[in-house]
Amino acid sequence: MAGATTAQRGTSDRSGRGGKKRPGPSKPPKPPKSSKRPGARGPGGARARRVPLLASLAAAVVLAAGGTWALYGSSWLRVEKVTASGTEVLTPEQVLTAAAVPVGAPLVSVDTDEIASRLRRRLPRIDSVDVVRAWPHGIGLKVTERKPVLLIKKEAEFVEVDASGVRFDTVGRAPAGVPVLELTAEHSPSARRFDEQRLLREAVGIAGSLPAAIAKETLQVKVRSYDSVLLQLTKGRTVVWGSGELGEAKGRALTALLKAAPKADHFDVSVPTAPAVSGS
Repeated sequence: MAGATTAQRGTSDRSGRGGKKRPGPSKPPKPPKSSKRPGARGPGGARARRVPLLASLAAAVVLAAGGTWALYGSSWLRVEKVTASGTEVLTPEQVLTAAAVPVGAPLVSVDTDEIASRLRRRLPRIDSVDVVRAWPHGIGLKVTERKPVLLIKKEAEFVEVDASGVRFDTVGRAPAGVPVLELTAEHSPSARRFDEQRLLREAVGIAGSLPAAIAKETLQVKVRSYDSVLLQLTKGRTVVWGSGELGEAKGRALTALLKAAPKADHFDVSVPTAPAVSGS
């Protein structure tokens, strides 16, 4: 009995506290965590995203190629007509010939700056010019001519000088309303200090500052020295102008004197605050 009891206890120990526990039912393994952020797409999504991008790029390339062809390769946008405007002494034909715009060339390839430079170089009478593209087939040339304010007699011809002192053309006939320079300053005490070129600039400045009504009646600008300039007007009238300083004030004073004493033949505005008139 004692042995039986011992055997039973041992059996009880192996199946109870003293024995190993039988494993219970196993749990299913957890799926591994994805390394992608929420909302991230797989390879298929990336391919789908690239398709419209590539299509847009292809369309842009096609449009660019088509635009380049239209501007340079097609016959649609080429120079067919060239016009000139703003001429006074020059003729439109002279401007068109000097411009030498390449008719038939693609309009976009025309070098407008080069055309403007060529016009000023070939026609010095042109002071400025605007060269504009008139789409789809035209080029417009809008010129501004220099205007003479003084003439320098050279044998039987006249050299035109503008308000900037530029000698831009020689003509056989003096244009109306432009005075002729008479420079007689060889024996002037200031001849060494004020040479002929300086006196010419003074004369140009005086002629350019004259009021329009007086300029039309001025026949000659006589320069005997820097501060001794005379104006010879129509009807035998003479004006003592003095130096080239205070030109606007002298112009206003002379305008007032001519209105106040229309029959006078001698005016002095060398001091514009104290003008004088005689011979009325």
